[in-house]
Formats: sequence, C-alpha cells, structure tokens
Amino acid sequence: MNTRLFSLAAIFAGLAVVTGAFGAHALKSTLSPNMLTVWQTGVTYQMWHGLGLGLIALYPRSSSTWLWSARLMVSGIVLFSGSLYLLALTGAGWLGMITPLGGLAFIAAWTLLAYSAWRDHDS
Repeated sequence: MNTRLFSLAAIFAGLAVVTGAFGAHALKSTLSPNMLTVWQTGVTYQMWHGLGLGLIALYPRSSSTWLWSARLMVSGIVLFSGSLYLLALTGAGWLGMITPLGGLAFIAAWTLLAYSAWRDHDS
C-alpha cells in the first residue's frame, strides 16, 4: 500500500465532505439553485475520485501505469471539481472550458487503472 497516496485520498474525501457542507449551509442563500447544482456536482465527483485514488493506493504492486493513474485522478479532481467550485462562486463562464479537461483526466485514470489490473492479472 502507498500510504502517502492513501493519505492524499483521505484528504480529498474529507475535503469533499467539507465543501459539501459548506455548499449546503453557507452557500444555500447566496447561490442560485443552478449554481448549487454545479457546486454539488463538483463535490460528488471529488468524493468518488478521492475514493478511486484510495483504491489505487491500496493496490499492492507499484508500476508507472498505476502512478500515472493516480496523477491523472488528482489532476481530474483539481481541474474538474476545482473549476466547478470556481464557476459556482464567481459565475465566470470561461471556467466551463476547463471542466472537460478534468473529465478527460478521470477517463484516462480509470482506463489506465483497468489496463494495469488486467495486465497484472495475466502476469
């Protein structure tokens, strides 16, 4: 197990709880219902991918493919969820162009994870 990666996963998951609570309580009266939905989408994806990062950290073997999967998962959280948080807070529409890059990072991370698991199973 990669303990540093697992710690990072726990931090991302914990921060998802904090940002979710912040959105539900502190931002409820200041954001429109649409922007609250945007905020919640960021929270949901951050939590799921924080858990995904934890899954990567628990894998007993270490390879460059697994490491790249972890890097892409972190990048996806920052780009996808981060851009949604900023979009909800600022209303800056151009931030919506960054979100798909985070989505692509998520897709690549899960694809590498599946490939690595399949490859390691055969060896």
